Amino acid sequence: MTVETYSHPVNQLLTFGDCREIKEDTNYIEKFGFTPEHIPELIRMAVDEELNWGDSEGLEIWGPIHAWRSLGQLRAEAAIEPLISIFDALEEIEWTSSEMPIVFGKIGPAAIPSLAAYLANPDPNRYHLSVAASCLRGIGTEHPDSRDECVKILTEKLEKFQENDPTFNGFLLVDLVKLKAVESAPVIESAFAADCIDHSIIGDWYEVHFQLGLGPRKPPENIRKAKAHEEMMKLLKNQGEAQPSKGFSSSIKKTPKKGQKKKKGK
Repeated sequence: MTVETYSHPVNQLLTFGDCREIKEDTNYIEKFGFTPEHIPELIRMAVDEELNWGDSEGLEIWGPIHAWRSLGQLRAEAAIEPLISIFDALEEIEWTSSEMPIVFGKIGPAAIPSLAAYLANPDPNRYHLSVAASCLRGIGTEHPDSRDECVKILTEKLEKFQENDPTFNGFLLVDLVKLKAVESAPVIESAFAADCIDHSIIGDWYEVHFQLGLGPRKPPENIRKAKAHEEMMKLLKNQGEAQPSKGFSSSIKKTPKKGQKKKKGK
């Protein structure tokens, strides 16, 4: 992949740098002078298979993530469906799970119907579904007027806790807790009572009860477990940041060699 494949100023993203070292709050519009007329080319870079699956030590493999961020800052509603298509196209979720909620939070409420439709689809695996759920949480956080709608969608998905994977239920719960969804407490308690939530994701009902602001942590054993869980998550995060990567899509599984096409994640 060469810089010449894209026109100026979009091509500058291919040499801008490693996203592990460049914060997502970088002002791409100000730095590169992006305007709505650049949206089509930014979308093309965002979903570029050669870049997304590239086996390269070069900086160009970070171009798609810079494009995601730029599209978010441009509030590019035209990018909603192309960006959602990436959820399935990429097997690993390390970057989609951390970046997409921020991107969709900036794009805003226009993305809610598409994300809700994706969440209702039984085909994606639990990790890809969790990315869509987190994007709804991102929108609900950044756009308070849409918070109730996002909570409703997430809660309705959790209501199917007996059909859902327990780990996915745990991910849904994380998003509801971050949205302070006190109104979802009855559904959450029922899911715990049915033993349909993976406690390793966020803890047990007592811990969630506390995080929703419904009462103190109890009993003391839960405090110990919560602290141990927090330390474990920090350790895992630090280990993940320390691992070198040939490309952003190779952080969990090995990236195929050039000329090979990786199977679509499910």
